[in-house]
Parts: sequence; structure tokens; C-alpha cells
Amino acid sequence: MKYCNYPAVIIALVFLLTIGCQEVHQQKVLVSPLTGTWRLLTGTIIQGKDTTVTNYTINQELIKIITDTHFAFLRHDLGKDSTTIFVSGGGRCKIDDQRYTEHLDFCNYRAWENNTFEFEYKIIGDTLTTIGTEKVEALGINQLNIEQYLRVK
Repeated sequence: MKYCNYPAVIIALVFLLTIGCQEVHQQKVLVSPLTGTWRLLTGTIIQGKDTTVTNYTINQELIKIITDTHFAFLRHDLGKDSTTIFVSGGGRCKIDDQRYTEHLDFCNYRAWENNTFEFEYKIIGDTLTTIGTEKVEALGINQLNIEQYLRVK
């Protein structure tokens, strides 16, 4: 007849389960510092020799919300008259260490939809700077876009 030390087996199983549970709890979900809500401060568009700088804190506001898989932006004017401006869009995104890629699935300017835009990004403190080329062949757009955002807390 074989002898089985049941208390020792039970203690060993409990020990293994405890270690396994601790490892699961110790795993941290890596979240990109790019995820969150950002308020656009300035945008610089360079087309050939022409440069346009827009201050998005004067008479308008734009926020961009970024998750690990999607993004959305919303812009509106701060006026109260009949010349209301509202711009929005969003879609899928991919975030790497220094690159951020947007695929614009939805946009109220429909000719911009179904285009992919790749940006380099840098975050210093609560300030995000993106730089990338935007090409929309259907509109003849080929421009360098530099944007500066502030994290919304």
C-alpha cells in the first residue's frame, strides 16, 4: 500500500496557487504616456514656402482624446453668433515609442476620411508636440503639420 501525505500535497498546491496569483497582481499594464486628453495650443502648417501658424486658444478650442487603439478630436468656436464652427473626427491609432499613427475613419470633412497620417511625437512635462506630413491626394494636400498640445487634467 502506498502512503500519500495529503496535508503536504495540499500545502504545496496552496503555495503554488499563491505564487501564481501574486505574479498576476504584480504584472503592470503598460500605458503609453500619449494616452489621455490633450488641448491643442498651436498648429503650424507648412506647404512649400508658405507657413501658417494658428493659435487654437483664441476664439476656439480643440481637444484630442487618445487611447491605446483609437483617437478622436473635437473643435468648436467660442462665439455665440450664427457663424458656429464645429469640426470632429476620429478613428484607429497605433502608438510606438516615438511614432503615432492615425487612420482617420470619421471626419465631418469627408474627403479626409480613410487616410493615414504618421507623426513623430515628444512629451516634455504636460506638453505634447507632434510633427508629421499630411497627404490627402484627393484634395491635393501635402503639408507638414506641427502641433503643440497641453495635457487636460
